[in-house]
Amino acid sequence: MNACMANLIAETFYHPDFPRRAKRTMSVTLAMAIVAIIVAMLVFDHEPNSFSVIESANAGAADSKQARIAGFVTSATVLELIDTLLHKRGGYLSNDVAPPGIFMDNVPNWEWGVLVQVRDISVALRNDFSRSQSQSVENPYLIEVDNRIRIDSEKWMFPAAENEYKGAAAALSKYLSGLSRSGESETQFFTRADNLAGWLAVVEKRLGDLSQRLSASVGQARVNTDLAGDPQAEQSTETPAVVVVKTPLLEIDDVFYEARGATWALIHLLRAIEYDFAPVLEKKNARVSLQQIIRELEPTQDPLWSPLILNGSGLGVLANHSLIMASHISRANAAMNDLRQLLEQG
Repeated sequence: MNACMANLIAETFYHPDFPRRAKRTMSVTLAMAIVAIIVAMLVFDHEPNSFSVIESANAGAADSKQARIAGFVTSATVLELIDTLLHKRGGYLSNDVAPPGIFMDNVPNWEWGVLVQVRDISVALRNDFSRSQSQSVENPYLIEVDNRIRIDSEKWMFPAAENEYKGAAAALSKYLSGLSRSGESETQFFTRADNLAGWLAVVEKRLGDLSQRLSASVGQARVNTDLAGDPQAEQSTETPAVVVVKTPLLEIDDVFYEARGATWALIHLLRAIEYDFAPVLEKKNARVSLQQIIRELEPTQDPLWSPLILNGSGLGVLANHSLIMASHISRANAAMNDLRQLLEQG
């Protein structure tokens, strides 16, 4: 038996055609690996569909009564957003260090847009929605949610971002359970106009930032308005009166997909807010204003038929996808400002 094995090895390695065979095998293996990576990239390059916030909350509730508790739909929606980040097609890609995720940027930027909205609402839950006044005690579950969700989104081990997000989801599930548990006085959700206005102010700034970066895809000169409206205002260092702003060419699609992710998450959060804050919105006659914001954001999720994010001029032959996205977000941003001021009025 040993002699036969020795003969086989000798014939294989000392055959005059071995180098050519090895090269052919390596070439075929490499080609198959490249094809497999490309196929996986095409499969994973997918944005999740929208979901019904009411149906999602009902599915996670112990009974129909629990889903009607103040704040349950909003909290359940945040939980569903985290779950989508982790378990969508291809899983969480932002921290991948191996193919195909390491070669992809559209979906990771989409994930970043969603993650920013989840972080903002987590802060609002911890500091505003769950507290009745400035000296009230923080909810321990929401402290854990806020701390865990803030890990570096690209951290892949010790600990991995996914593990921290799973921990945040687990803590948020405990908060959800506490909302409906009798005697759980420290676990609350307060649907007040001032709480909602505070979160909307943060969202308004996020939308303004996205709108500016999207509009800068073609480059434009802007008058510096940093100190406008306050004659006593000062800033740390002097800046020019006119600033030329332009998003780098290789970052245009990054900003576009970040905006897609942020608006996707925001649409669901606003629908949840519409349900939980219905009495407040009705009292302020502001429900229609919120519905208009949602309607302005919905076109940002229309199917993208172009394989590339085009960057044509405003009225040129080719479309400019960034400017179209910016127009929807700008209108939503203006409507958000009106809604916030309406809620802040006595």
